[in-house]
Amino acid sequence: MDNRAHWENVYQTKPADTVSWFQAHAEHSLALIQSIGCDKSASIIDVGGGASTLVDDLLTAGYGKLSVLDLSSEALSVARQRLGIKGNPVEWIVGDICQVDLPAQAYDIWHDRAVFHFLTDPADRRAYVEQVMKAVKPGGRVIVATFGPDGPEKCSGLPVKRYSPDGLHGEFGSSFELIEHASEAHTTPTGNVQHFIYCHCLKPH
Repeated sequence: MDNRAHWENVYQTKPADTVSWFQAHAEHSLALIQSIGCDKSASIIDVGGGASTLVDDLLTAGYGKLSVLDLSSEALSVARQRLGIKGNPVEWIVGDICQVDLPAQAYDIWHDRAVFHFLTDPADRRAYVEQVMKAVKPGGRVIVATFGPDGPEKCSGLPVKRYSPDGLHGEFGSSFELIEHASEAHTTPTGNVQHFIYCHCLKPH
């Protein structure tokens, strides 16, 4: 089963609020985005956003130029159905982040919670960083979260690569200025605790 088929199957067979990465509210991500202090017209992309409720909270907070990208059309359908007409202004993008054709210098803020750690092939990680370099505006912000050093070794049956803050920042290169890093103890719907780390970087001008 390829990656797209895997994730389509996940969202076809499991309610979105039962998967391990579910958050009723993506509070940490929202706080990091709001801490940047951008105008509400800032262009924000949530990479691997799928069925995440971050887009709901960003809309409620008044952000009006939002894009959500996911490999799974089923995951995006969950979010679209949940939001109804409130989600009409959102650009919904089905695609593989390593291959999708994103517009150049389009986004003020790039957010990714838990896609990057699935990229176990160095070539895929390089392709991801190239997408960031292309699609984020000079001086834009990049927020990426992965499992930390003591996080799970697999997620949804797939292997992941765990990171320390320095290790994650290092994947993007020294030209990306590290603004801050943070950790989060995420409690899954079944009560397990997973440790995430977040890196918030400034893309070079």
